[in-house]
Amino acid sequence: MAARGEPIAAEAELRDVLAARLRVLGPDHPDTLTTRYEIAERITGQGKHAAAEAEYRDVLAARLRVLGPDHPDTLTTRQDIALQMTLQGNHAAAEAEYRDVLATELRVLRPDHPITLLTRHNLAVEISEQGNHAAAEAEFRDVLAAELRVLGPDHPLTLVTRHCIALQLAGQGNHAAAEAEHRDVLAVRLRVLGPDHPETLTTQYSIAQEIAGQGNHAAAEAD
Repeated sequence: MAARGEPIAAEAELRDVLAARLRVLGPDHPDTLTTRYEIAERITGQGKHAAAEAEYRDVLAARLRVLGPDHPDTLTTRQDIALQMTLQGNHAAAEAEYRDVLATELRVLRPDHPITLLTRHNLAVEISEQGNHAAAEAEFRDVLAAELRVLGPDHPLTLVTRHCIALQLAGQGNHAAAEAEHRDVLAVRLRVLGPDHPETLTTQYSIAQEIAGQGNHAAAEAD
């Protein structure tokens, strides 16, 4: 149902499933916790991020008790809590949560594990949202180095990180460097995704913005 854009109906259906699983399996059974997690996803799909955060926190408490702090499901739940904080505009708290999660992931996973890289990417986003573009750029560049090594230069996540680096350069007023980075990303996206892909078009728009940021409005309009 949620896939068809019906998160309210999906939530109601999942709550019926939860009631049955609580009765038959108990509150700490993995299937029960998965259902509660899915309910939180449907709540956030309705834009009710404070309620979703509360639901994720209840799931986290149970997963910490049943699975322990290092289990991937526990770490995923903590990432979702951080995301709900972000969506409520609480970027400092989200950054703190991502840093705690990252510390665990660096200990139990390898530094270039995809989950670890996602956390580092999200951490950099939170740093950027608080206006610290130089620190965010440094974090994104560390992520990029790992993604180039693990995923390769043409991977969508690698290109997203390069796009984010360009945004940090622009945030520091370095529009020429930002334009150059966007143009490099555009060349890859044109080759890999084609000229009509939304991400390709976004990159072209970003290039126009950076040209305008350098005062060349006629060239920006042409681009």
